Amino acid sequence: MTSATGDNAACAVKDLADAYDVIVIGAGPAGLSASTTVSDLGAQTLLIDENRTPGGQIYRSVLLARVADRQRLGEDYWRGREIAEAFLRSGAEYAPATTAWSIGPVHDERGRIVGHEVGVSGGGTARLIRAKQIVLATGALERPFPIPGWTLPGVMTAGAAQIALKTSGLIPEGRVVIAGTGPLLYLLAAQLIEAGATVSAVLDTTPKNNWLKAARHLPAFLSSGYVAKGLRLLRTVQRRTKVVRWVSALSAEGEGELTQVVWTARGQRQRMPADLLLLHQGVVPNINFSNAAGCKHEWDETQLAFRPQVDNWYESTVPGIAIAGDGAGIHGAEAAALQGALAGLGCASRLGFIDGGDRERQAARLEAQYRKVTRGRDFLDVLYQPSRSFRAPQNPDTIVCRCEEVSAGQIRASVRAGAVGPNQMKVFLRSGMGPCQGRLCGLTVTELIADERGVHPGQVGYYRLRFPIKPLKLRELASLPQPDAAKVAVLADLADTHLSKQR
Repeated sequence: MTSATGDNAACAVKDLADAYDVIVIGAGPAGLSASTTVSDLGAQTLLIDENRTPGGQIYRSVLLARVADRQRLGEDYWRGREIAEAFLRSGAEYAPATTAWSIGPVHDERGRIVGHEVGVSGGGTARLIRAKQIVLATGALERPFPIPGWTLPGVMTAGAAQIALKTSGLIPEGRVVIAGTGPLLYLLAAQLIEAGATVSAVLDTTPKNNWLKAARHLPAFLSSGYVAKGLRLLRTVQRRTKVVRWVSALSAEGEGELTQVVWTARGQRQRMPADLLLLHQGVVPNINFSNAAGCKHEWDETQLAFRPQVDNWYESTVPGIAIAGDGAGIHGAEAAALQGALAGLGCASRLGFIDGGDRERQAARLEAQYRKVTRGRDFLDVLYQPSRSFRAPQNPDTIVCRCEEVSAGQIRASVRAGAVGPNQMKVFLRSGMGPCQGRLCGLTVTELIADERGVHPGQVGYYRLRFPIKPLKLRELASLPQPDAAKVAVLADLADTHLSKQR
């Protein structure tokens, strides 16, 4: 066990205990707050983090950021430092550079779920660790944005560029074009411009009629904190680069690599030379873990994505598994931190570390803050709904599943041949069976099938996922301790093989 920055400790997988009261998966704002809250209430807590330092995607590498990064990345990013430092002062154990790849229920002699077993790996070692309560704080994924040419070298997601900027201070060279919809579009443009990148244009694909649909939520938005931030970002970007609105079609072109971006706006087709195209059309809950764990999900008609069903304390439909932060629905970093704290209170209450009255009193303050920071969010959700044509591509040659190189035309043809859902589509085309396990194509496949069948996406459903949800090395799998029953089975097989040879 090695010392970490702060009062708690960073643990290698081999040094972790066999069991904890609470295991939190994901070290973004929700995971950090959940871990701090439940640990401060007396629960033995473990936070599992794939990254090497806490912060998740939104606050990635915040503890390593220099003061000079403060202006470039903004005050919202810098706020994550307080959340991370509070966690480091807590008594929770921290497992950085560690992957959680499975959750399985632990039953008592009467068949009731009394906890869960989490599969983790890191440093060449894999373990199965028990916990009475689990908090999934797996955050968000960028919504798939399949356009013609998006598999060309030189085309990336906006999130990937932001990771490079936050983690390594990498600033893209050459002519950069940023395209899509959502607040991150302008935030990233401002960050890259501030860092010295040449942003040639921002191509905004937000549909014009979204403004009319969002208008009923405008009063709450105008009284929120989003207005000043949004106007400041828009002014910065519009002053320093070209902004093209009402983009209705988009493609990347080039032989072997990106050379041009082509778009249609207000009925006119235009093109621009580019060395890097960054795509983004919002973020959606990362449901791979909760899906594989058997939690029930539902289609969110506003956010146009599946999200898990949770109660007021963020417990899912699987007892003992809570889901907090963007993994339970997109509401922003500040809301995610508050959700994590509420989920932590729920875990502590179920474990008996806090009674119902204390839980309610502490929650009242958090819930008031939550209402404040989410005021105006409905306006943003409706305004930045991506166009159907970008969610369910009409061009049959557009690649949808990058791992298996499956096109939109192939998916539509398979629907006509009898593939009525994503899981049948796996049999027809292997879509969703590559290394990303549907992260880059899942929603697009669902919406293409729904579009072709003329039904609601909620009726189509999502991929049925199975553990492990992350790649697991064979040497890590081989390092798992074997139960006595498994050893007996292996010995029996060896004995049968030996007897067969003697005969």
